[in-house]
Amino acid sequence: MANSIKKIAKDFYELEPIKNREVLKDYLHDDCELYWNSSKGFTKLNKTDLIALAENMAEAYHSVRTEISHLIKEGNAVSVRYTYHVKTIENIDEEQPLAHFITIWEFKDNKLYKGYEISQLADDNPVNLNSFIPSKNKK
Repeated sequence: MANSIKKIAKDFYELEPIKNREVLKDYLHDDCELYWNSSKGFTKLNKTDLIALAENMAEAYHSVRTEISHLIKEGNAVSVRYTYHVKTIENIDEEQPLAHFITIWEFKDNKLYKGYEISQLADDNPVNLNSFIPSKNKK
């Protein structure tokens, strides 16, 4: 792959892997591991687990959109700060923030290999929500 790892990470999130599981199959290394600390505790996921999680989310929400606020490359790793915005099946007309994430991905063979992630549920505090809007989109 001729793309830089920063572009690979950006494309991965912008291609909406929750709705398009082929993205997960193509971008995640076969030996991928994600170490995820959330408000519910610690979870370790492999590629199969991540695909199953995406399938569950796709069934639970009408749509899931990823908005990246920060994307930083250092060496063989890329850090991504982003928010998942969802439309529920019950209310497809209103999009709401679901959760905020920061993930550091290490790469192997130009694929996402080892991920270290922290997340928390989104709240409706305007200052908090505004901090996740990419700087280029702030007014």
